[in-house]
Amino acid sequence: MSTPARPTAAFFDLDKTIIARSSTFAFSKEFHAGGLISRGAVLRSAYAQFVYMVGGADHDQMEKLRQMMSQLCAGWDVQTVTEIVADTLHNIVDPLVYDEAVSLIEMHHAAGRDVIIVSTSGAEMVEPIGAMLGADHVVATRMEVADGKYTGKIRFYAYAENKAKAVNDLARKRGYDLANSYAYSDSVTDLTMLEAVGNPYAVNPDKELRKIAKERDWPVLVFERPVALGSRVKLPPAKPALTALAIAGAAGIGAAVWVNARKAKRGA
Repeated sequence: MSTPARPTAAFFDLDKTIIARSSTFAFSKEFHAGGLISRGAVLRSAYAQFVYMVGGADHDQMEKLRQMMSQLCAGWDVQTVTEIVADTLHNIVDPLVYDEAVSLIEMHHAAGRDVIIVSTSGAEMVEPIGAMLGADHVVATRMEVADGKYTGKIRFYAYAENKAKAVNDLARKRGYDLANSYAYSDSVTDLTMLEAVGNPYAVNPDKELRKIAKERDWPVLVFERPVALGSRVKLPPAKPALTALAIAGAAGIGAAVWVNARKAKRGA
């Protein structure tokens, strides 16, 4: 009697792999419209987005961002953040999703594979995006919560080796055959996640990952067709956006944090 085949999965990074730019930087115009940040701050956010798209943030910059973000979110009300993301996120994400990524997700589902999004962004943001895309599971950064508010401490940081650990933990829990599974990312910081599966793909890769992919003969994919998510999947009806301040609490503050991290690095 033959042994039944083990289940397989496809693991996707989010920013610049599924989403056409950094999800963290998508809210600066809403800041300005709500009177929360100056036009100069909007321009700095745009510059940070440009630098991120061209070369990405290195490990030191990501560490500074992690520390600053954990400090800034202390005291935020979890329910408020959750409600704002639910009410406004699809308005931000809708024009940013790569058509090629959505097609890949559909292909993997049609082949019977689970689709899992693995992102350094906060779970409050990533989980609704995963639901929109029909992902079977989400791995994301999770903050510590006490009495309904963020304490400012990070419970799980979904970055670099922690992504690979999460992939392996899921494989043990769900019985995935990683040798026949797939992973997609744009960044060399996800190298260990890509190495964890038998079918790694570099998507719009940064310079370091492109070099490694060439050396190891990994396929390199170029995604370049951002489309409205609503044209590919059925979205819930839009709700009126709440206050710009709450939007900031959901995710947009990350743009200012990233800029401050770069300034701190230059001053080091």
